[in-house]
Amino acid sequence: MSSITAQDVKALRDRTGAGMLDCRNALAEADGDMDRAIEILRTRGQARAAKRAGAEAREGVVQSYVHAGNKIGVLVEVDCETDFVARNEKFIEFARDVALHIAAAAPLAITEEDVPAEDREREERIAVEQAADRPENVRDRIVAGKLDKWLDEVVLLRQTHVNEDKHAGKTIEDLRADLASETGENVVIRRFSRFAVGG
Repeated sequence: MSSITAQDVKALRDRTGAGMLDCRNALAEADGDMDRAIEILRTRGQARAAKRAGAEAREGVVQSYVHAGNKIGVLVEVDCETDFVARNEKFIEFARDVALHIAAAAPLAITEEDVPAEDREREERIAVEQAADRPENVRDRIVAGKLDKWLDEVVLLRQTHVNEDKHAGKTIEDLRADLASETGENVVIRRFSRFAVGG
């Protein structure tokens, strides 16, 4: 079996819109063959769900989660295309799981594009300072790597769900893409508010 690189996974994801884990698994199954991996994803409905990503999501649910000590609470809105899916138990469970995750992981934003510019610039400045003593030819890669790692920590869709036992180490985006594939509808985490006592 050929080794699957992160670039291969990203390229397949860019072409199909499927979740990272699904792309990695499809590439592994296809022995690194990109076209075969796309076929595998199409068969499983991942690419079909991704094509619906532009469809308008006007239905959905608001779910809440209050941590046991009543010190942290979350409201999250998750949308889909039809009220039929919005009433589906798996859809509601996904919204609940996202609310619980937000309470524990305290993301800064839903997507990379939503990350405030000043936070991104601050992290980039810190990374540049940390890489200052490294050889010049690798500094840019170090800065990019540190920024990428920080985004994994603060962007909701890039975070690994805190309940790793239940979700097998999948990211929120992987779970969202799986649900979109299963329901055949666009699933959107629209917005959230996280409240912490004294925070």
